[in-house]
Amino acid sequence: MYNRILIATDGTELSDKAVHAGLDLAALCGASVLALKVVSHYPRSYLEGTDLLDIKEAKRIEEQWTQQAQTLLDGIKAFGHERKVTVTTQIAHSDLVAESIVEAAKKHDCDLIVMASHGRKGLQRLLLGSETQHVLTHSHVPVLVLR
Repeated sequence: MYNRILIATDGTELSDKAVHAGLDLAALCGASVLALKVVSHYPRSYLEGTDLLDIKEAKRIEEQWTQQAQTLLDGIKAFGHERKVTVTTQIAHSDLVAESIVEAAKKHDCDLIVMASHGRKGLQRLLLGSETQHVLTHSHVPVLVLR
C-alpha cells in the first residue's frame, strides 16, 4: 500500500503519538520511513518576537536545537528498529515548517505524510496558523493527520 512514509514530528506528546502510529503503519505495510524534524532559525530582530542576541549566542542556540532534534530523531530510529522498520532521519533548518515537510516528501518520493494536529481553535488558530492545514492543502501525496 505505502512504500515510503514521511513522519513529521515536533517532539510534543501529541506528535509522539503520531510517530508511533506512523511506525506501526509502516511495519504493517512493509514501508520505510523518513522521520523529519524542522528546526526554525533563532529570531534575529525585535519584529520576530525576541530580544536581540549576539550572533554567536544565536548560533549556539540553533546548534542546541539541532542537537535536540537529532536526539529526538535517533529515538524515532530506535523505535523503528524495534518494529523492524527502516528509518532514515532528516533535520530541515527553516522557518517555513509546512513547506519543508511538503518539499521533503516530494524530494524523497514519499507516498504518505503522517503528522499530528494540535487542534487549536478560535483566536489561537487564527493567530498561530496551522502547519497541518498548510500541509493538507499543499501536499500532492496523502496526509494522515492524528489527534
